[in-house]
Amino acid sequence: MALVTLETLFDPVVAEIMRMRLEAGGIEAVVFDAGIASLIGPGLSGVRLMVLDEDAAAARSLLAATE
Repeated sequence: MALVTLETLFDPVVAEIMRMRLEAGGIEAVVFDAGIASLIGPGLSGVRLMVLDEDAAAARSLLAATE
């Protein structure tokens, strides 16, 4: 079970909202690098929204449907 990067975002708040959308849809997701992004400043360091490899296609579909 490998994690894959679904998206790299430059706004940690948006990344967290997307994580919550995925989890509400039954897909576990995590946000990596939010701590370093908050130290460096918004827009300078991306945060990674990650899901299990086997959930990536469903996660992309779910996020596309909720945009």
